[in-house]
Amino acid sequence: MTREKPDRSAMEFREILIIKPSSLGDIIDALPAVGAIRRRFPSARISWLVKSEWAAILKGHRAIDEVIAVPFRWMGIPPLIRAVRKRPFDLVVDLQGLLRSAILGYATKASVRIGFAAAREGAPWFYTDRVSIPEGTVHAVDRCLRVSRALGCDGDAIDFDIPSSAEIATGVRRLLSQSGLSNPAPFAVIHPTARWESKKWEPARFAALADWLIREKKLPIVFVGGKGEHEEVGRILQQMKQPAINLAGKTTLPELAELIRQARFFISNDSGPMHLAAAVGTPVLALFGPTDPRKIGPYGAGHTVIRKETGCFGCGRNRCVRGNECMKAISVDEVIRTIEIEDNKGERAQGLGSAKGSAPG
Repeated sequence: MTREKPDRSAMEFREILIIKPSSLGDIIDALPAVGAIRRRFPSARISWLVKSEWAAILKGHRAIDEVIAVPFRWMGIPPLIRAVRKRPFDLVVDLQGLLRSAILGYATKASVRIGFAAAREGAPWFYTDRVSIPEGTVHAVDRCLRVSRALGCDGDAIDFDIPSSAEIATGVRRLLSQSGLSNPAPFAVIHPTARWESKKWEPARFAALADWLIREKKLPIVFVGGKGEHEEVGRILQQMKQPAINLAGKTTLPELAELIRQARFFISNDSGPMHLAAAVGTPVLALFGPTDPRKIGPYGAGHTVIRKETGCFGCGRNRCVRGNECMKAISVDEVIRTIEIEDNKGERAQGLGSAKGSAPG
């Protein structure tokens, strides 16, 4: 599969298609690379093919001219092919790296189709250009930036540039006010769920932590999540002794981004909203178990990761065969001590502050 690497640094492109349909965290981690592509090709038209459910977070982004929002199903391949043939693309950047995304890139008939050399499911066979990633630990943001650099882009300026507006900010303040939180009272946001059961910290521990933050830190707590997570979050509130706000399923993605932007800090498992929090600059305290924060943790400085070295940590399994041992190893007391330490550092006017062990940035 080895072929001579062409030099694309001097080439110009007019119609560029980014293929990164999912998921929320992966889409956010790709944004700095797309920003670098925009700076390198300021006159090009950049389109992004994305799953419909995540499209809202891309609309209004300064680097993107067109968001092609489509449902991604194997049974829906013909509509997907029609979607990518809407324009005469001359460059396709496949940041998903799976067979379906590679086939869609190939279907555009673009003269240059670039992706990861180690992409899965045979995807590299459909690329004209393959970008190798060095062995070792490389964060997802930096993986995507390496693809942009192969096109002659300068990837030194890291900017997620999550869109917002005065209208969205006003709507979020109104929502908080309706929930009983006066503006501009400081508050913390907790996202206690995750797509993988193996990534989840125990609900009772989130309840105890939230109670402590309200009681000892005098911080109102706002729980967030997707539409299907409202009841799961509600069960955590039922275990609490203090009142808290459940906004899971009550915000759009742009509203969620703005809500997190306004928060003092953000606490979560490894999840899409965790990446969103890091992208908008809110300090993150993330609890990790089966996944590697060096590869997919909150990107940049000012974030803290707690991860216990059990015998099976970092297994990458979406369902645990050992009773979520790695997540259970993280105690409420340890999270509280971490918050106290970061608060006492006083290195930031707000939030948890910088921390040793942060994910690479």
